[in-house]
Amino acid sequence: MSKICQISGKKANNCYKVSHSHMRTKHKQNVNLKYKKIWSLKKNCWIKIKISTKIIKSLHKIRL
Repeated sequence: MSKICQISGKKANNCYKVSHSHMRTKHKQNVNLKYKKIWSLKKNCWIKIKISTKIIKSLHKIRL
């Protein structure tokens, strides 16, 4: 499975790790993903999806 949030579509970000001597090495910042069981109002059943923790905090605003 890919590391992408199924609701927001967030994915990994490319960046640099910077050392004390300011040497830069390439690094990847992955999204903080969790599996979550959510009750769907449209389907009227439980759905198990992989979503980011930032979306978990704002789930009450999103209607699934």
